[in-house]
Amino acid sequence: MTGHAVVIAGGGPTGMMLAGELTLTGTDVAIVEQRLGPELAGSRAGGLHARSIEVLDQRGIADRFVSQGTTYPVVHFATIQLDISDFPSRHPYTLGLWQKHIERILADWVSELGVPFYRGREVTGFEQDDTGIDVKLSDGRPLRAQYLVGCDGGRSLIRKAAGIEFPGWDPTIGSLIAEAETAEEPELGMRRDEKGIHGIGRLEDGKRVRIVVREDRVGQAGEPTLRDLSQALIAVWGTDFGVHSPTWISRFTDMTRQAASYRKGRVLLAGDAAHVHSPIGGQGLNTGMQDAVNLGWKLAQVVRQTSPDSLLDTYHAERHPVAARVLRTTMAGTALSRTDARTDALLGTMTELLSMDEPRKRFAGELSGLGIHYDLGEGHPLTGRRMPDLDLVTVSGPRRVFTLLHDARPVLLNLGEPGSLDITPWADRVRLVDADYAGRWELPVLGAVTAPAAVLIRPDGYVAWAGDSAQPGLPDALTTWFGPATAPEREDGLTADPD
Repeated sequence: MTGHAVVIAGGGPTGMMLAGELTLTGTDVAIVEQRLGPELAGSRAGGLHARSIEVLDQRGIADRFVSQGTTYPVVHFATIQLDISDFPSRHPYTLGLWQKHIERILADWVSELGVPFYRGREVTGFEQDDTGIDVKLSDGRPLRAQYLVGCDGGRSLIRKAAGIEFPGWDPTIGSLIAEAETAEEPELGMRRDEKGIHGIGRLEDGKRVRIVVREDRVGQAGEPTLRDLSQALIAVWGTDFGVHSPTWISRFTDMTRQAASYRKGRVLLAGDAAHVHSPIGGQGLNTGMQDAVNLGWKLAQVVRQTSPDSLLDTYHAERHPVAARVLRTTMAGTALSRTDARTDALLGTMTELLSMDEPRKRFAGELSGLGIHYDLGEGHPLTGRRMPDLDLVTVSGPRRVFTLLHDARPVLLNLGEPGSLDITPWADRVRLVDADYAGRWELPVLGAVTAPAAVLIRPDGYVAWAGDSAQPGLPDALTTWFGPATAPEREDGLTADPD
């Protein structure tokens, strides 16, 4: 029986991001993907938010994406644009880049890392025991793993087979999304009417258009057809513009659900397998990729047995509330997309409110991901927030903080007296960097914060502890996030007592 430490079901953005994270730590991981190749039918999701780009920057691959997309200094809440150009980030923008390109670039990255794929196959079932999990594939091949991660979408077989509940709300609207040619010149741009919001835009090839149009009925069964698309266009525009030769037609709704637990034993969920919602605002792909970055290093440490199994429970504790906020925001955005007079009045009120600086920053921080705050307890205001990408001065020359995270290892950044911090019992897991920084410390939403003397940065770029050598808490934070202290070896080869 073939074995891997981790098997990932699903090779979309979430699955590939997780595989890359695990491989950087030296963890043996494989992806099971039903598609025979990395090609994706349709453009699908339309871009990356600021925090997702920062996460890619932390791994040294952000330029691969930015160089192929278009930057927009805004995020969207329903039809309201919120400016983020003044946010303290190297990437204060949304990157317009279709999902098919995002997946292609990620596929190149994980290929470079040597991640194996089982393509043209699906996970059909699994059985877990005290030491691992037996994974059954559609071609009859068995795989043995320590953990199985379901990144297999909103209809996740992994979630269903694990018996994880998926509570939420049924859809209230349904839409078609398609890419096709038209015999007549279509009416390009957005259209807002009593049925909702629709749009037609020209694709990169100049021949086809991308169509998003509401359907009259919610929850229609079966695969959508060209006839369905034609009828929906006629209902909205009075003509179907001679639509023909579709290369992709799909349906989406505002069904909103979230897994009751992101973990059951040796099974974990990430991305759409853990949460589904309206695509309004482009939150889904970004939330899933950031799920993967939160989970990857934790799962790697548990597999290596440097951290206890209970570390995996922090994945649910941190990411479930983030997605719950996404669900709430997308439901609110869907409500604001209605076109009756009362909703128009509410939309006008929200537009006015969000033009004010503080509400704008709060909402934009949430939508961009730059304002995420994990509740890691009391301490410095940095604790639980993303670490700023500071320009540091080190003995080896100037360095950006994010470059210190390229190998997905935790970093203790010492900005005080060199040698004032001793982390010898964790030296095999945590990198200690002495540096100077004389600039301003500023975070999105929160604003300016007092400069700490030292910062413990997790591999996902969030601050686990900040303070100075006189403050308690650093050994506890090191133990909580990176495992118990390891006793140093003596010169005679024996293990010394760390106490």
